Amino acid sequence: MVQDSAQGAHKVQSEAQTDAANAAGTVRALILTGFGINCEEEFAAAYRLAGAEATIVHLNQVLHGQVSIHDFDVLNFPGGFSFGDDLGSGVVLANKLRYRQTTADGRTLLDDIKQFIADGKFVLGICNGFQVLVKLGLLPNMGGDVTPEVTLTHNASGRYEDRWVTLRVNPASRTPFLKGIDKLEVPVRHGEGRLVVPDDATRAAIEAAGLNCLSYIDANGDGTAEYPLNPNGADLNCAGLTDPTGQVFGLMPHPEAFLAAYNHPDWARRRRQNPAASEEGEGLQIFKNIVAHIAEKNAVTAPTVQLANQN
Repeated sequence: MVQDSAQGAHKVQSEAQTDAANAAGTVRALILTGFGINCEEEFAAAYRLAGAEATIVHLNQVLHGQVSIHDFDVLNFPGGFSFGDDLGSGVVLANKLRYRQTTADGRTLLDDIKQFIADGKFVLGICNGFQVLVKLGLLPNMGGDVTPEVTLTHNASGRYEDRWVTLRVNPASRTPFLKGIDKLEVPVRHGEGRLVVPDDATRAAIEAAGLNCLSYIDANGDGTAEYPLNPNGADLNCAGLTDPTGQVFGLMPHPEAFLAAYNHPDWARRRRQNPAASEEGEGLQIFKNIVAHIAEKNAVTAPTVQLANQN
C-alpha cells in the first residue's frame, strides 16, 4: 500500500513536471540504450544542438517502471547491434517490447508506445532502431494493428556497408521530421538494411500513401537500385518509412552522424570552395524540424495546461 502511494505520488509529480516543461516550451526527447545499442550519445547530441532536452536511459529503466515514456515528447530508438543481431537485426528487441509484460495486468511497452502515438507524440528509429520499428509492425503500419507488413534483411551485396549516400525526400510525405528538406547526404552503416516488400499490393499501398519517405538517388536525382548508390538493394529504393500519421519515422542511414560540416569526409575541399557555407551537417535538420514542430505544438497547448494547474 505504501509502495502504491509512493508510486502514485511520483506519477503526479512527474506529470506536473512534464506539464511545466511543456508550458515553458521545452521539448523532451527520450533516448533508449542498452542490450547492444551504441548510438545514443550521437542521438542526444543531435537533440541538444536542436534545442531539446535529451535524456538517455537504459531500456530496463522503462520496462521496470522507473521511467515513463509518457513524460516525453519524442521516443527514440538509436542504432547499434541490439542483442548482437543474433536472430536478425532488431528481432529480439522487438519481441521484448511486444511480449515483455510491464504491469500486473499484462500491459507491454508496445501498448504504451501505441498510447504514446495516439496521444499525438513522436517516435524515431535509426538503423537498428528502424529495424526494431519495422519488426514491431509500427512501420509502415498501414493496417493500424502493428502487424509486420514489410521486413529488413541482409544487404544484396552480401556484406556490411559503410559509405555515404544521397537521399531524396518524397514530396508526398507528410511527416514533420522531413519538412522543408529536398535531399540530403548522410552515411549508412549496416549489414541488414534491404527493405523487402512482400507483394505488389503492399508496394502500391506504400507508394500511394507516400510512406516511402526517403529514396536512394543517383547523380541526376532519380531513385536508383544501382549499387553502391543504393547500398543494400532496397525495394522501392527505400531508405526510410513513415506510418500514415507521420508521427513514426524510421530510416537506415545515420543523420545523427552528420551534425557538423566537419563530419563529412570531403569537408576540407568543400570549405575551401565555399568558406561561407553553414557549419551544420545536413543530418541536423531532421532533429531541428521535429523539435520546432513539437515546440510549436506545445506552445498551442500551454495556456490550457497553465489554466488547469491554477485550478
